[in-house]
Amino acid sequence: MGRPDRLECPRCRWSGPLPAGLCPPCGGPLLARYRLDDLRAVLQRDAVRRRPRGLWRWAELLPDVPPVTLGEGDTPLVPATRLGAALGLRRLFIKDEAVNPTGSFKARGMSVAVSVAAAHGARILAAPSAGNAGGALAAYGARAGLEIRVMMPEGTPRACVEEARRYGARVRLVPGSIADAGRALREELGPAGPRRWYDIATFREPFRVEGKKTMGFEIAEQMDFDLPEAIVYPTGGGTGLVGMWKAFEEMEALGWIGRRRPRMIAVQAAGCAPIVRAFENGATRADPWSDPRTIASGLRVPGSLADDLILDALRASGGAAVAVEDEAIVEAAGRLASQEGIDACPEGGAALAGLVRLLDRRAVDPDDRIVLFNTGAGLKYQSEGGPR
Repeated sequence: MGRPDRLECPRCRWSGPLPAGLCPPCGGPLLARYRLDDLRAVLQRDAVRRRPRGLWRWAELLPDVPPVTLGEGDTPLVPATRLGAALGLRRLFIKDEAVNPTGSFKARGMSVAVSVAAAHGARILAAPSAGNAGGALAAYGARAGLEIRVMMPEGTPRACVEEARRYGARVRLVPGSIADAGRALREELGPAGPRRWYDIATFREPFRVEGKKTMGFEIAEQMDFDLPEAIVYPTGGGTGLVGMWKAFEEMEALGWIGRRRPRMIAVQAAGCAPIVRAFENGATRADPWSDPRTIASGLRVPGSLADDLILDALRASGGAAVAVEDEAIVEAAGRLASQEGIDACPEGGAALAGLVRLLDRRAVDPDDRIVLFNTGAGLKYQSEGGPR
């Protein structure tokens, strides 16, 4: 009861069985759907809180498969008192995803995606990656005893490349962006399928979203199920933003929270900001960004398969989208380290820089409870001229 019984396309409403990749009729991303009405009567939020910590304690709201786990999830929500005071914010919090296995939030999605693939007989998993996803996929693939292929842009931080190789993945570097890496991967391996290989790229399978949505469950629990007024999230492919929005919908259906939602704020790099451009232009889809350039490799994503879902969440929440320059990203990551002891990755620095930009515009209330995401460890980027 409650485990996903089908996949659904939020664009054309096609519905089909698990597992699957993209929507067969329209090619859009699929989302897992649960029998939440049945689950509401038997699953209480306080019961989940009493379970052993970790991502998989939300089992009824995740796929019913043997978990491939390294202890991911339940990352701290740190009150940023010094930084908040410096910014004039009374209730600023940092959700620090760097403490996950392999040092980033990618562990959440890969734990669930690899678990589902392994349970359905996969032997080869593959994905493009511009940074942390490749290492996370390689680690969970090693844990499950699977063969892993990773295609990375040549500009990927060296530590991320070597991390994936250390876990046993076959890594190939290609010119261009993560979009070019994805095309090269599919050209090399041919059509994906259960008897060939599983494509674990962002939104090309539905279960990385399921892992990432647990960030939404945790924020709600850590705030006693009274959601914050704003969530500031560095947005590349947008899996986490879409996942958290999905988590809030599921919690409301379970009776755990009310209808109020946080303002979802997407932060991108000025050198690669397709979502910001579409949001500001009032567009419902985001055109791919040509020649993406930024020090934040996780934000060097020229387009997302779920662009419309991201934009929908921003607008439905009364949120915002903001772009920041690389110089501001580096400076902000340094502030997170020196003022709060958070070893922030460039993407975490981008989130803070975006918040500062919104404060300059007076678009944030100083009394709001604001959750700022640091999505990974900054140490991996030191040799790349990243945050110091």
